[in-house]
Amino acid sequence: MENITISCLSKAELWLFTTTLVYFLMNGAQIFETLVFVPKWTDSPPNNFKLLLDGQGTGLKTFWIVFHSIHEITFILAIVFCWEIELIRHWLLILFAIHFAVRIWTVSYFAPNIIRFQKIAETQSKEENLLSKASVWQKLNYLRVSIFMALSIGFIPLCIYLFKLG
Repeated sequence: MENITISCLSKAELWLFTTTLVYFLMNGAQIFETLVFVPKWTDSPPNNFKLLLDGQGTGLKTFWIVFHSIHEITFILAIVFCWEIELIRHWLLILFAIHFAVRIWTVSYFAPNIIRFQKIAETQSKEENLLSKASVWQKLNYLRVSIFMALSIGFIPLCIYLFKLG
């Protein structure tokens, strides 16, 4: 670690701070969505599923794709620029592995179910146990958002450690 230049340390600080900031901004949007928007569309399925439709409700697909893409790019850049700082590197890799696992869960469970709920709203098709399915989605979303919040909080001691090095 004694080979780290001021320039390398500055870049590490910049990218670690940037990804931490983006993570907290993303969590703010997730908390808002979870506390305000999700209860509205899960309240009375399939009637309120129309809130999920682009043009008729709050189509959030593009927003989340862009936000997660920006965050994951900054996360990878933080790992790259912090690579020479062993303690930070190890913790970033652990945080990234957990983050990646939750993203896989998001893509394999949450996204397909939202798409299914949207199709029900578009076609007005019938499906049994929609209230139960929407309720399970909502409860699991509380867990998912909590994990993302815990991960972002995990960045704080890394930022403190890194800024003390500089």
